[in-house]
Amino acid sequence: MSAYRIRTGDTLSGIAQRYGTSVSALMKSNPSISNPNLIYSGRTLSIPGGRDEFRAARPAVHSRPSQPARPSRPGAPAATPSNVPAGASKPFDVARQYLGWNARDLKVSGNAVGRAMQDWVPNNVNCANFVSGALIASGELRQGQGSASVSGLMGNLDRDAHFRRVSLSQARPGDVVSMRTPGGHHVVMFAGWKNGRPLFLGSNNVNPDGSQRVSYSQMRYPIMAIHQYRG
Repeated sequence: MSAYRIRTGDTLSGIAQRYGTSVSALMKSNPSISNPNLIYSGRTLSIPGGRDEFRAARPAVHSRPSQPARPSRPGAPAATPSNVPAGASKPFDVARQYLGWNARDLKVSGNAVGRAMQDWVPNNVNCANFVSGALIASGELRQGQGSASVSGLMGNLDRDAHFRRVSLSQARPGDVVSMRTPGGHHVVMFAGWKNGRPLFLGSNNVNPDGSQRVSYSQMRYPIMAIHQYRG
């Protein structure tokens, strides 16, 4: 989460619109606010996922946002690029089952990843929420270790003795890759190499309305950390 100091004349709805979130999400992140029409200048407001985003340079071709693409049969993994290495980690195998799913549908779906995700997170900032859900569903993280914030998830992985930081050359499918973007931060899973460039799997802003969908992507943003599970 990021922080915002309330100024004279601010309204909760105006702040929500500015940061691409909702009034209800702001109130959940700031339990001290009981009246959405009453906020005080000078106080600090926590913005849920306010700087955790990735904007694709060109929107990908996709199904309608309200109709998530699902595996052809229950439990069947969705198709993956042919160059994704074999022996991927369990979180990666879990995550790629939901290729084509919109974040808005996944987090309320009732499946293992959806149950682990926080459903209040705005639909345009679910990257950390999705990666956390896949890690929790696979058993590599406890429920309380997940985070809707990239920096929060990064810190939790740093404090977990089961994870270590590795370089990109050491990365394996399923490793958690945190990046710095022009808008803040983004987090995905390493998915292998394609045409000499790293490939990633995660919840990306590729829908026309700016909301996120689980998809593969190739990005050149600076990498802040790569966390690898070592058991």
